[in-house]
Amino acid sequence: MGQLRHFRFLIKLLQAICLLVLLSPQAGAQSTLEKLLMPGPLSSAHAKLEENCDNCHVAFSKKSQDKLCLTCHKEIQADRIASTGFHGRSPLMSGLECNNCHTEHKGRDASIIQLSTETFSHDQTDFPLLGSHQQVDCIGCHSKGKKFSEAPSTCFGCHDKIQPHKGNLGKKCETCHQVSKWTVVAAFDHSKTTFPLQGKHASVPCANCHLGEVYKDLPSTCNDCHAIQDVHVGRFGNKCESCHKVESWKAAKFDHAKNTRFALNGAHATAACEDCHHQDFTTKLSMACFDCHQKQDVHKATLGKNCADCHSEVAWRSNVKFDHGLTNYPLIGQHVAVVCEGCHASAVFREAKMECVDCHKSDDVHRGRFAVACADCHSPNGWQRVKFDHSQTSFALTSAHARVGCYNCHSRENVASAKLPTTCYSCHKAQDVHRGAFGQNCARCHTTATFKSAFIRQ
Repeated sequence: MGQLRHFRFLIKLLQAICLLVLLSPQAGAQSTLEKLLMPGPLSSAHAKLEENCDNCHVAFSKKSQDKLCLTCHKEIQADRIASTGFHGRSPLMSGLECNNCHTEHKGRDASIIQLSTETFSHDQTDFPLLGSHQQVDCIGCHSKGKKFSEAPSTCFGCHDKIQPHKGNLGKKCETCHQVSKWTVVAAFDHSKTTFPLQGKHASVPCANCHLGEVYKDLPSTCNDCHAIQDVHVGRFGNKCESCHKVESWKAAKFDHAKNTRFALNGAHATAACEDCHHQDFTTKLSMACFDCHQKQDVHKATLGKNCADCHSEVAWRSNVKFDHGLTNYPLIGQHVAVVCEGCHASAVFREAKMECVDCHKSDDVHRGRFAVACADCHSPNGWQRVKFDHSQTSFALTSAHARVGCYNCHSRENVASAKLPTTCYSCHKAQDVHRGAFGQNCARCHTTATFKSAFIRQ
Protein backbone atom coordinates (compact mmCIF):
# COMPACT_ATOMS: atom_id res chain seq x y z
CA MET A 1 0.00 0.00 0.00
CA GLY A 2 2.88 2.34 0.75
CA GLN A 3 4.37 1.90 -2.71
CA LEU A 4 1.00 2.59 -4.29
CA ARG A 5 0.65 5.83 -2.34
CA HIS A 6 4.16 6.87 -3.38
CA PHE A 7 3.41 6.19 -7.03
CA ARG A 8 0.20 8.20 -6.84
CA PHE A 9 2.12 11.06 -5.25
CA LEU A 10 4.57 11.07 -8.13
CA ILE A 11 1.74 11.14 -10.66
CA LYS A 12 0.13 14.08 -8.93
CA LEU A 13 3.47 15.86 -8.75
CA LEU A 14 4.01 15.41 -12.48
CA GLN A 15 0.49 16.63 -13.14
CA ALA A 16 1.19 19.71 -11.09
CA ILE A 17 4.42 20.36 -12.92
CA CYS A 18 2.73 19.99 -16.29
CA LEU A 19 0.01 22.36 -15.19
CA LEU A 20 2.62 24.85 -14.06
CA VAL A 21 4.41 24.58 -17.36
CA LEU A 22 1.18 25.07 -19.31
CA LEU A 23 0.28 28.12 -17.28
CA SER A 24 3.76 29.68 -17.70
CA PRO A 25 4.97 31.78 -20.77
CA GLN A 26 6.23 29.67 -23.70
CA ALA A 27 9.97 30.61 -23.47
CA GLY A 28 10.11 30.19 -19.78
CA ALA A 29 8.24 26.90 -19.96
CA GLN A 30 10.76 25.52 -22.47
CA SER A 31 13.75 26.62 -20.41
CA THR A 32 12.33 25.18 -17.23
CA LEU A 33 11.43 21.90 -18.87
CA GLU A 34 14.86 21.62 -20.50
CA LYS A 35 16.56 22.19 -17.20
CA LEU A 36 14.47 19.55 -15.61
CA LEU A 37 15.23 17.05 -18.36
CA MET A 38 18.99 17.93 -18.89
CA PRO A 39 21.03 14.85 -17.91
CA GLY A 40 23.93 16.87 -16.46
CA PRO A 41 26.11 20.01 -16.73
CA LEU A 42 28.08 20.63 -19.91
CA SER A 43 31.89 20.72 -20.02
CA SER A 44 33.60 24.03 -19.34
CA ALA A 45 34.26 24.46 -23.09
CA HIS A 46 30.53 24.36 -23.86
CA ALA A 47 29.27 25.99 -20.67
CA LYS A 48 28.08 29.09 -22.45
CA LEU A 49 25.74 26.95 -24.61
CA GLU A 50 24.00 25.42 -21.67
CA GLU A 51 21.24 28.06 -21.45
CA ASN A 52 19.66 26.94 -24.71
CA CYS A 53 19.49 23.31 -25.75
CA ASP A 54 18.72 24.39 -29.31
CA ASN A 55 22.40 25.32 -29.67
CA CYS A 56 23.26 21.65 -29.97
CA HIS A 57 19.93 19.76 -30.22
CA VAL A 58 16.98 19.71 -32.62
CA ALA A 59 13.81 18.33 -31.08
CA PHE A 60 12.95 14.85 -32.24
CA SER A 61 15.90 14.85 -34.74
CA LYS A 62 19.04 13.21 -33.44
CA LYS A 63 20.74 13.23 -36.84
CA SER A 64 20.62 17.02 -37.03
CA GLN A 65 22.97 17.24 -34.07
CA ASP A 66 26.12 16.74 -36.25
CA LYS A 67 25.19 19.70 -38.41
CA LEU A 68 24.95 21.93 -35.38
CA CYS A 69 28.35 20.69 -34.13
CA LEU A 70 30.00 21.41 -37.46
CA THR A 71 28.31 24.79 -37.65
CA CYS A 72 30.40 25.80 -34.67
CA HIS A 73 33.50 23.71 -35.43
CA LYS A 74 34.04 24.91 -38.96
CA GLU A 75 37.67 23.83 -39.01
CA ILE A 76 36.56 20.23 -38.46
CA GLN A 77 34.00 20.55 -41.23
CA ALA A 78 36.71 21.88 -43.56
CA ASP A 79 39.02 18.93 -42.73
CA ARG A 80 36.26 16.41 -43.42
CA ILE A 81 35.52 18.00 -46.80
CA ALA A 82 39.19 18.32 -47.83
CA SER A 83 40.29 14.99 -46.27
CA THR A 84 42.88 16.77 -44.19
CA GLY A 85 43.69 16.61 -40.50
CA PHE A 86 42.71 13.77 -38.22
CA HIS A 87 38.95 14.10 -38.88
CA GLY A 88 39.51 14.04 -42.64
CA ARG A 89 42.26 11.42 -42.84
CA SER A 90 41.35 8.79 -40.27
CA PRO A 91 39.27 5.97 -41.78
CA LEU A 92 37.63 5.55 -38.34
CA MET A 93 35.95 8.92 -38.72
CA SER A 94 34.07 7.96 -41.86
CA GLY A 95 30.30 7.80 -41.14
CA LEU A 96 30.67 8.44 -37.40
CA GLU A 97 28.60 11.06 -35.64
CA CYS A 98 30.33 13.57 -33.41
CA ASN A 99 28.73 12.22 -30.20
CA ASN A 100 30.23 8.80 -30.80
CA CYS A 101 33.50 10.20 -29.50
CA HIS A 102 32.58 13.50 -27.91
CA THR A 103 30.04 13.00 -25.11
CA GLU A 104 28.62 15.79 -23.01
CA HIS A 105 26.61 16.49 -19.84
CA LYS A 106 29.24 14.82 -17.64
CA GLY A 107 30.22 17.90 -15.71
CA ARG A 108 32.43 20.95 -16.08
CA ASP A 109 35.68 19.09 -15.57
CA ALA A 110 34.87 16.15 -17.80
CA SER A 111 36.98 15.56 -20.90
CA ILE A 112 34.88 15.31 -24.04
CA ILE A 113 37.83 14.19 -26.17
CA GLN A 114 38.08 10.43 -26.11
CA LEU A 115 41.71 10.28 -27.25
CA SER A 116 44.39 7.88 -26.08
CA THR A 117 47.84 9.38 -26.57
CA GLU A 118 49.40 5.93 -26.20
CA THR A 119 47.50 4.37 -29.10
CA PHE A 120 46.98 7.46 -31.28
CA SER A 121 48.52 7.15 -34.75
CA HIS A 122 50.07 10.39 -36.02
CA ASP A 123 50.04 8.92 -39.51
CA GLN A 124 46.36 9.82 -39.66
CA THR A 125 47.20 13.53 -39.35
CA ASP A 126 48.81 16.10 -41.60
CA PHE A 127 52.07 15.66 -39.66
CA PRO A 128 53.25 12.03 -39.59
CA LEU A 129 56.03 11.48 -37.05
CA LEU A 130 59.30 10.72 -38.84
CA GLY A 131 62.87 10.34 -37.68
CA SER A 132 63.62 11.80 -34.25
CA HIS A 133 60.05 13.04 -33.93
CA GLN A 134 58.97 9.49 -33.06
CA GLN A 135 60.82 9.66 -29.72
CA VAL A 136 59.44 13.07 -28.69
CA ASP A 137 56.81 13.18 -25.91
CA CYS A 138 53.44 14.61 -26.90
CA ILE A 139 53.87 17.48 -24.48
CA GLY A 140 56.99 18.46 -26.41
CA CYS A 141 54.84 19.75 -29.27
CA HIS A 142 51.34 19.92 -27.78
CA SER A 143 51.35 22.57 -25.09
CA LYS A 144 49.20 21.99 -22.04
CA GLY A 145 45.87 23.77 -22.16
CA LYS A 146 45.83 24.05 -25.93
CA LYS A 147 44.04 21.95 -28.52
CA PHE A 148 46.07 19.25 -30.21
CA SER A 149 45.23 20.82 -33.57
CA GLU A 150 46.83 24.08 -32.47
CA ALA A 151 50.30 22.54 -32.34
CA PRO A 152 52.62 24.11 -34.95
CA SER A 153 53.31 21.97 -37.99
CA THR A 154 56.46 23.74 -39.22
CA CYS A 155 60.02 23.19 -37.98
CA PHE A 156 60.42 26.82 -37.03
CA GLY A 157 57.13 26.73 -35.10
CA CYS A 158 58.67 24.27 -32.60
CA HIS A 159 62.39 25.02 -32.89
CA ASP A 160 62.39 28.81 -33.04
CA LYS A 161 63.70 29.12 -29.50
CA ILE A 162 66.50 26.57 -29.80
CA GLN A 163 67.82 27.29 -33.30
CA PRO A 164 71.14 29.19 -33.23
CA HIS A 165 70.62 31.16 -36.41
CA LYS A 166 68.28 33.67 -34.75
CA GLY A 167 66.02 33.66 -37.78
CA ASN A 168 68.78 34.89 -40.08
CA LEU A 169 68.32 31.89 -42.39
CA GLY A 170 64.58 32.21 -42.59
CA LYS A 171 62.02 29.75 -41.25
CA LYS A 172 62.48 26.80 -43.59
CA CYS A 173 64.69 24.67 -41.33
CA GLU A 174 64.14 21.64 -43.54
CA THR A 175 66.29 23.31 -46.20
CA CYS A 176 69.38 22.21 -44.25
CA HIS A 177 68.26 20.03 -41.34
CA GLN A 178 66.80 16.51 -41.46
CA VAL A 179 64.17 14.91 -39.24
CA SER A 180 66.47 11.91 -38.69
CA LYS A 181 68.69 14.08 -36.51
CA TRP A 182 68.73 17.81 -35.94
CA THR A 183 72.53 18.03 -35.95
CA VAL A 184 72.81 16.21 -39.29
CA VAL A 185 72.89 19.14 -41.66
CA ALA A 186 72.34 18.67 -45.37
CA ALA A 187 74.66 20.49 -47.75
CA PHE A 188 73.33 23.95 -48.53
CA ASP A 189 73.15 24.67 -52.24
CA HIS A 190 75.01 27.96 -52.42
CA SER A 191 74.63 28.00 -56.20
CA LYS A 192 71.04 29.10 -55.71
CA THR A 193 72.27 32.30 -54.08
CA THR A 194 73.90 35.30 -55.71
CA PHE A 195 77.33 33.98 -54.63
CA PRO A 196 77.99 30.40 -55.87
CA LEU A 197 80.86 28.72 -54.02
CA GLN A 198 83.60 27.83 -56.49
CA GLY A 199 87.20 26.74 -56.16
CA LYS A 200 88.61 27.12 -52.65
CA HIS A 201 85.40 28.76 -51.48
CA ALA A 202 83.64 25.39 -51.58
CA SER A 203 85.72 24.06 -48.66
CA VAL A 204 85.58 27.16 -46.45
CA PRO A 205 83.53 26.73 -43.21
CA CYS A 206 80.34 28.76 -43.19
CA ALA A 207 81.36 30.66 -40.06
CA ASN A 208 84.43 32.10 -41.81
CA CYS A 209 82.19 34.33 -43.89
CA HIS A 210 78.96 34.32 -41.90
CA LEU A 211 80.20 35.73 -38.60
CA GLY A 212 77.59 35.86 -35.88
CA GLU A 213 75.15 33.77 -37.92
CA VAL A 214 74.48 36.65 -40.31
CA TYR A 215 73.51 35.32 -43.72
CA LYS A 216 71.68 38.14 -45.49
CA ASP A 217 72.94 41.38 -47.01
CA LEU A 218 76.58 40.29 -46.78
CA PRO A 219 79.15 41.95 -49.07
CA SER A 220 80.22 39.74 -51.95
CA THR A 221 83.43 41.31 -53.27
CA CYS A 222 86.83 39.65 -52.76
CA ASN A 223 88.22 42.63 -50.90
CA ASP A 224 85.43 42.51 -48.33
CA CYS A 225 86.79 39.19 -47.05
CA HIS A 226 90.42 39.31 -48.13
CA ALA A 227 91.39 42.91 -47.35
CA ILE A 228 93.46 41.70 -44.42
CA GLN A 229 95.39 39.42 -46.82
CA ASP A 230 96.07 42.18 -49.34
CA VAL A 231 99.86 42.28 -49.45
CA HIS A 232 99.56 45.09 -51.99
CA VAL A 233 98.07 47.36 -49.31
CA GLY A 234 95.43 48.64 -51.69
CA ARG A 235 97.88 49.66 -54.43
CA PHE A 236 96.03 47.49 -56.98
CA GLY A 237 92.57 48.64 -55.88
CA ASN A 238 89.90 46.28 -54.59
CA LYS A 239 89.24 44.17 -57.68
CA CYS A 240 91.22 41.13 -56.55
CA GLU A 241 89.63 38.98 -59.26
CA SER A 242 91.59 40.91 -61.88
CA CYS A 243 94.67 38.86 -60.91
CA HIS A 244 93.60 36.17 -58.46
CA LYS A 245 91.42 33.13 -59.07
CA VAL A 246 89.10 31.26 -56.71
CA GLU A 247 91.07 28.04 -57.34
CA SER A 248 94.16 29.44 -55.61
CA TRP A 249 94.87 32.77 -53.96
CA LYS A 250 98.62 32.58 -54.51
CA ALA A 251 98.49 31.81 -58.23
CA ALA A 252 98.02 35.33 -59.56
CA LYS A 253 98.10 36.51 -63.13
CA PHE A 254 97.00 39.76 -64.72
CA ASP A 255 96.30 39.84 -68.44
CA HIS A 256 97.47 43.30 -69.39
CA ALA A 257 96.25 42.85 -72.96
CA LYS A 258 92.66 41.95 -72.03
CA ASN A 259 92.18 44.20 -69.03
CA THR A 260 93.91 47.31 -70.34
CA ARG A 261 94.56 49.07 -73.63
CA PHE A 262 98.31 48.55 -73.32
CA ALA A 263 99.48 45.04 -74.19
CA LEU A 264 102.88 44.18 -72.73
CA ASN A 265 105.15 43.15 -75.62
CA GLY A 266 108.88 42.73 -75.91
CA ALA A 267 110.86 44.02 -72.95
CA HIS A 268 107.66 45.35 -71.40
CA ALA A 269 106.56 41.77 -70.71
CA THR A 270 109.44 41.20 -68.27
CA ALA A 271 109.27 44.60 -66.58
CA ALA A 272 108.18 44.66 -62.94
CA CYS A 273 104.79 46.26 -62.27
CA GLU A 274 106.42 48.82 -59.98
CA ASP A 275 108.65 50.03 -62.82
CA CYS A 276 105.69 51.79 -64.38
CA HIS A 277 103.08 51.94 -61.62
CA HIS A 278 105.42 52.87 -58.78
CA GLN A 279 103.34 52.92 -55.57
CA ASP A 280 99.85 53.60 -56.92
CA PHE A 281 98.48 50.91 -59.22
CA THR A 282 94.96 52.29 -59.54
CA THR A 283 95.91 55.57 -61.20
CA LYS A 284 95.70 55.40 -64.98
CA LEU A 285 99.01 55.89 -66.72
CA SER A 286 99.83 57.59 -69.99
CA MET A 287 100.63 55.17 -72.80
CA ALA A 288 103.13 57.50 -74.50
CA CYS A 289 106.72 56.19 -74.53
CA PHE A 290 108.17 59.53 -73.54
CA ASP A 291 106.07 59.77 -70.37
CA CYS A 292 107.69 56.62 -69.00
CA HIS A 293 111.13 56.88 -70.61
CA GLN A 294 111.77 60.59 -70.27
CA LYS A 295 114.67 59.98 -67.88
CA GLN A 296 116.19 57.58 -70.41
CA ASP A 297 115.91 60.03 -73.28
CA VAL A 298 119.59 60.77 -74.00
CA HIS A 299 118.44 62.99 -76.85
CA LYS A 300 116.96 65.48 -74.37
CA ALA A 301 113.72 65.68 -76.38
CA THR A 302 115.54 67.17 -79.38
CA LEU A 303 114.17 64.36 -81.55
CA GLY A 304 110.63 64.81 -80.31
CA LYS A 305 108.61 62.61 -77.96
CA ASN A 306 107.60 59.81 -80.30
CA CYS A 307 110.26 57.29 -79.27
CA ALA A 308 108.68 54.60 -81.46
CA ASP A 309 109.98 56.38 -84.54
CA CYS A 310 113.40 54.83 -83.82
CA HIS A 311 113.09 52.44 -80.89
CA SER A 312 111.10 49.21 -80.53
CA GLU A 313 109.68 47.33 -77.53
CA VAL A 314 112.07 44.42 -78.11
CA ALA A 315 115.09 46.31 -76.76
CA TRP A 316 115.60 49.98 -76.11
CA ARG A 317 119.22 50.08 -77.32
CA SER A 318 119.20 47.53 -80.16
CA ASN A 319 117.43 47.43 -83.50
CA VAL A 320 117.25 51.20 -83.61
CA LYS A 321 115.80 52.40 -86.87
CA PHE A 322 116.01 55.90 -88.30
CA ASP A 323 115.49 57.09 -91.87
CA HIS A 324 118.18 59.71 -92.45
CA GLY A 325 116.73 60.30 -95.89
CA LEU A 326 113.84 62.16 -94.28
CA THR A 327 116.22 64.72 -92.76
CA ASN A 328 118.07 67.66 -94.30
CA TYR A 329 121.14 65.48 -94.62
CA PRO A 330 120.40 62.24 -96.53
CA LEU A 331 123.15 59.62 -96.17
CA ILE A 332 124.68 58.72 -99.53
CA GLY A 333 127.87 57.01 -100.63
CA GLN A 334 130.22 55.93 -97.87
CA HIS A 335 128.20 57.91 -95.32
CA VAL A 336 125.66 55.08 -95.28
CA ALA A 337 128.15 52.72 -93.64
CA VAL A 338 129.33 55.17 -91.02
CA VAL A 339 128.07 54.51 -87.47
CA CYS A 340 125.92 57.21 -85.93
CA GLU A 341 128.59 58.08 -83.40
CA GLY A 342 131.02 58.80 -86.23
CA CYS A 343 129.23 62.08 -86.87
CA HIS A 344 127.10 62.48 -83.77
CA ALA A 345 129.57 62.98 -80.96
CA SER A 346 126.72 63.24 -78.41
CA ALA A 347 123.27 61.65 -78.18
CA VAL A 348 121.77 65.04 -78.90
CA PHE A 349 121.89 64.25 -82.59
CA ARG A 350 120.69 67.65 -83.71
CA GLU A 351 123.93 69.13 -82.43
CA ALA A 352 125.80 67.55 -85.37
CA LYS A 353 126.77 70.04 -88.08
CA MET A 354 126.31 69.40 -91.77
CA GLU A 355 129.51 70.94 -93.26
CA CYS A 356 132.10 68.44 -94.56
CA VAL A 357 134.91 70.12 -92.70
CA ASP A 358 133.08 69.63 -89.39
CA CYS A 359 133.82 65.92 -89.70
CA HIS A 360 136.79 65.93 -92.07
CA LYS A 361 138.89 68.81 -90.76
CA SER A 362 141.69 66.43 -89.85
CA ASP A 363 141.59 65.07 -93.42
CA ASP A 364 141.93 68.52 -95.01
CA VAL A 365 145.41 68.38 -96.62
CA HIS A 366 144.71 71.80 -98.14
CA ARG A 367 144.86 73.44 -94.74
CA GLY A 368 141.86 75.53 -95.45
CA ARG A 369 143.04 77.00 -98.73
CA PHE A 370 139.66 76.16 -100.29
CA ALA A 371 137.64 77.15 -97.24
CA VAL A 372 134.93 74.58 -96.35
CA ALA A 373 133.67 73.84 -99.82
CA CYS A 374 134.93 70.22 -99.77
CA ALA A 375 131.97 69.03 -101.86
CA ASP A 376 133.18 71.14 -104.78
CA CYS A 377 135.96 68.60 -105.33
CA HIS A 378 135.28 65.59 -103.18
CA SER A 379 132.46 63.05 -103.40
CA PRO A 380 130.81 61.04 -100.56
CA ASN A 381 131.49 57.97 -102.69
CA GLY A 382 135.21 58.28 -101.83
CA TRP A 383 137.35 60.98 -100.25
CA GLN A 384 140.24 60.34 -102.63
CA ARG A 385 138.13 60.66 -105.72
CA VAL A 386 138.68 64.33 -106.58
CA LYS A 387 137.30 66.21 -109.53
CA PHE A 388 136.98 69.95 -110.06
CA ASP A 389 136.14 71.72 -113.30
CA HIS A 390 137.54 75.25 -113.14
CA SER A 391 135.72 76.14 -116.32
CA GLN A 392 132.50 76.08 -114.31
CA THR A 393 133.75 79.06 -112.37
CA SER A 394 134.09 82.61 -113.59
CA PHE A 395 137.80 81.99 -114.32
CA ALA A 396 138.41 79.16 -116.79
CA LEU A 397 141.98 77.84 -116.83
CA THR A 398 143.50 78.12 -120.32
CA SER A 399 147.00 77.63 -121.79
CA ALA A 400 149.69 78.14 -119.16
CA HIS A 401 147.11 78.59 -116.42
CA ALA A 402 146.00 75.01 -116.94
CA ARG A 403 149.41 73.76 -115.95
CA VAL A 404 149.75 75.84 -112.84
CA GLY A 405 149.36 74.09 -109.51
CA CYS A 406 146.35 74.95 -107.38
CA TYR A 407 148.43 76.27 -104.52
CA ASN A 408 150.21 78.71 -106.87
CA CYS A 409 147.07 80.78 -106.84
CA HIS A 410 145.38 79.49 -103.68
CA SER A 411 148.31 80.06 -101.44
CA ARG A 412 146.67 81.44 -98.33
CA GLU A 413 145.53 78.89 -95.69
CA ASN A 414 142.31 78.78 -93.70
CA VAL A 415 140.54 81.35 -95.75
CA ALA A 416 136.89 82.17 -95.28
CA SER A 417 136.28 81.85 -99.02
CA ALA A 418 138.17 80.11 -101.84
CA LYS A 419 137.27 82.83 -104.32
CA LEU A 420 140.22 84.87 -105.67
CA PRO A 421 140.47 88.10 -107.76
CA THR A 422 140.38 87.31 -111.46
CA THR A 423 142.53 90.17 -112.79
CA CYS A 424 146.04 89.40 -114.14
CA TYR A 425 147.62 92.07 -112.01
CA SER A 426 146.33 90.54 -108.79
CA CYS A 427 148.55 87.47 -109.44
CA HIS A 428 151.34 88.90 -111.67
CA LYS A 429 152.05 92.16 -109.93
CA ALA A 430 155.52 90.96 -108.94
CA GLN A 431 156.27 90.10 -112.59
CA ASP A 432 155.26 93.50 -113.92
CA VAL A 433 158.54 94.81 -115.40
CA HIS A 434 156.67 97.93 -116.44
CA ARG A 435 156.10 98.77 -112.81
CA GLY A 436 152.58 99.81 -113.53
CA ALA A 437 153.37 102.15 -116.36
CA PHE A 438 150.86 100.42 -118.65
CA GLY A 439 148.19 99.98 -115.99
CA GLN A 440 146.94 96.75 -114.50
CA ASN A 441 145.17 95.26 -117.53
CA CYS A 442 147.99 92.90 -118.63
CA ALA A 443 145.66 91.21 -121.17
CA ARG A 444 145.99 94.27 -123.45
CA CYS A 445 149.47 92.93 -124.48
CA HIS A 446 149.94 89.52 -122.93
CA THR A 447 148.06 86.19 -123.29
CA THR A 448 147.76 83.14 -121.09
CA ALA A 449 149.95 81.21 -123.52
CA THR A 450 153.13 82.92 -122.24
CA PHE A 451 153.76 85.94 -120.19
CA LYS A 452 157.12 86.72 -121.85
CA SER A 453 155.90 87.50 -125.35
CA ALA A 454 153.65 90.45 -125.94
CA PHE A 455 151.70 92.13 -128.65
CA ILE A 456 150.42 95.60 -128.96
CA ARG A 457 146.79 95.78 -129.86
CA GLN A 458 145.72 98.51 -132.17
